[in-house]
Amino acid sequence: MKASEVREKYLKFFESKGHKRISPSPVIPENDPTTLFTSSGMQQLVPYLMGEPHPLGKRLTDSQPLFRAHGANSDDVEEVGDNRHLTFFEMLGNWSLGDYFKKEQLSWLFEFLTSKDEGLGLDPSKLYISVFEGNEFIGKDDESIEIWKSIFSKAGIKAEEGERIFTYPAKKNWWSRSGTPDEMPVGEIGGPDSEVFLDFGEDLRLHEKSSWKKEKCHPNCDCGRFMEIGNSVFMQYKKVDDGKLEELPNKNVDFGGGLERLTAAANSDPDVFKIDIFWPTIEKVQEVTGKSYEGNEKPMRIIADHMRAANFLASEGIIPSNKLQGYVLRRLIRRAALKMRNLKSDFSADDFAGISKEKSVLEEVERFKKTIEGGLKEASKIEEINGKKAFDLYQTYGFPLELTIEIFSEKGQEIDREEFKKEFEKHKEKSRTASAGMFKGGLADHSVETTKLHTATHLLHKSLRKVLGEHVSQKGSNITVERLRFDFSHDKKMTDGEIKKVEDMMNEQIGKALPVSFEIMTLDEARKSGALAFFGEKYGDKVKVYTIGDPDGDWFSKEVCGGPHVENTSELGHVRIIKEEAAGAGIRRIYAKLA
Repeated sequence: MKASEVREKYLKFFESKGHKRISPSPVIPENDPTTLFTSSGMQQLVPYLMGEPHPLGKRLTDSQPLFRAHGANSDDVEEVGDNRHLTFFEMLGNWSLGDYFKKEQLSWLFEFLTSKDEGLGLDPSKLYISVFEGNEFIGKDDESIEIWKSIFSKAGIKAEEGERIFTYPAKKNWWSRSGTPDEMPVGEIGGPDSEVFLDFGEDLRLHEKSSWKKEKCHPNCDCGRFMEIGNSVFMQYKKVDDGKLEELPNKNVDFGGGLERLTAAANSDPDVFKIDIFWPTIEKVQEVTGKSYEGNEKPMRIIADHMRAANFLASEGIIPSNKLQGYVLRRLIRRAALKMRNLKSDFSADDFAGISKEKSVLEEVERFKKTIEGGLKEASKIEEINGKKAFDLYQTYGFPLELTIEIFSEKGQEIDREEFKKEFEKHKEKSRTASAGMFKGGLADHSVETTKLHTATHLLHKSLRKVLGEHVSQKGSNITVERLRFDFSHDKKMTDGEIKKVEDMMNEQIGKALPVSFEIMTLDEARKSGALAFFGEKYGDKVKVYTIGDPDGDWFSKEVCGGPHVENTSELGHVRIIKEEAAGAGIRRIYAKLA
């Protein structure tokens, strides 16, 4: 079965259950420097999961392309190489926004997975389940366990806890964008989840051939025998000030299933790289290297994944560089080139010509070839290697550690990997500090303070346009509980007088105690109503328009926005602009806080 067939089967199945298809978010948010990539299907739906009505109703479904370069506790790029991990993939999703809950979700999912006519036709006896075991805040998910027992019983299968249904701690069976309940910031939403795994069987001896062969195999074992093919998150809690969790107004369902994994499952093959999305690339690599996939799976998988991701990023206009998305793109290309070198002792752009048609990708391959040649010259000047010198080669010349190890091992010298790691961690910490906030869109969370500051950005945007001119448009924002950061188009430094005018205008609207409301309408209707909509995102058929003031009379601000916002400007208190600076060519940046 092809991936396109699996995608369409899934979407049609949930449409038959009353769901509406929604447009996916762009993987690379345009004009928004606060997040590098869309990395979860629920990213665009947070306001609706928290209770705001969605324009298309309470039942939604989509297929969302996602990009993950750095996980919360791991490096997603480094995880690629086994039979299932990817950096760029599609997530099939369905949501219930305060409508159906566990019983319907789990029953429908089982039906889709096992139905031969409407679904994938998987053997139900090969499906295994995980649920949340509970902690000091939330009890064990006995409800899901009983529902699963009933579902399997109707299929003629006895599903006992510890045999077909397994319980795991929050690290495995709790989902929020921030991780476990204790890692969630105030205002963050999350909930227990239930995963479905497909057992590819003992006959393949995947466990016995793995690093975990001495341990007992189970659904969450990393040996590859079991593959997670879907995760139903019961998004029903919000973190509150006292560190506890409180129930949301609505109990929601947020399901995600990787298209590539579901396609592999439908084809009864545990290797996602053998599906139609990746196999043509694997065949090209075999042709170029003269090597077989069998016995060379890891480097070929890395090349296939990284080049698919690199081609996508390049097609979106990203150029290899040492910053932001460009850095991720460069890293993917260079890592793929390095694996090609491992397979055939050398590499060139010609080796990738059958894999990529993107000029910038092929040019980066050639640049990296020259980098390696330059690094070899620098390495030859080093008489005795250590971890710090190895890192300097990596940082200054882009020379990979594994090549440094290879060169100096021939001289009988070993590199202190721990020392290299320490230097690398220092560098990562600096980078992390420099790019703080680039992981969750514009809002760090949905607490009271960030919500207030989000509304303040609308006041700021309109005030800037009134004081500086209609050429001003938002180019990005980042909001934390302490302050807002707002980027906008303007070609010169603001004067002290202009800054004061903007600040006074914002506080004037706060003093007027203006109502804040939203309406749902088409994008065309929104623009005709005077709403600002500068961003290049792929808006759906319907959008939310937030108005500060009377929507039908005297209003101050009107923008297309997903929310959330306060209900009245008086809730903001007082706004103070604390800094104005350049953020790039033709872009200025303002920092402001609530006093």
